[in-house]
Amino acid sequence: MTNGNGAPPEAAPPPQLNVLAQYTKDLSFENPNAPASLAPQPQQPAINIQINVTANNIAENEYEVTLSVEGKAENAGKVMFSFDLAYAGVFRILNVPPENLHPLIMIECPRLLFPFAREIIATSVRDGGFPPLMLDPVDFVGLYRQNLERQATAQAAQGKPS
Repeated sequence: MTNGNGAPPEAAPPPQLNVLAQYTKDLSFENPNAPASLAPQPQQPAINIQINVTANNIAENEYEVTLSVEGKAENAGKVMFSFDLAYAGVFRILNVPPENLHPLIMIECPRLLFPFAREIIATSVRDGGFPPLMLDPVDFVGLYRQNLERQATAQAAQGKPS
């Protein structure tokens, strides 16, 4: 195939996703009822985890993506431990079509950050005197879709077209 003048078409440059930096922005671990919370418990604690992803364009083709994970373990109405982690990365993204940029930033970037955030949480919980909390893998595609639906519902409630 040629481009009309007999020369082969120029191949489009391949998409690129580079991790420029990753870091803990904020970390909090609380064990408010220690040392009583460290004693053997009659039942497993109820653990509630919330995960959120935010992104900011910080330079041309560069984005800071923050994976926020909050968790709390409770047993018999008492907080065993709680944590709050904001783990971020700076990503350079090149040669990605505009329609694919937002899903790439909100799905693939946090997917790359998650194993590191998971390790920080497991270590913090272990250092707080509990068995390490190993978070299950996260479906970032599902989380992305949930957030899009939530935004569409909020816009509909305000009477704005999506």
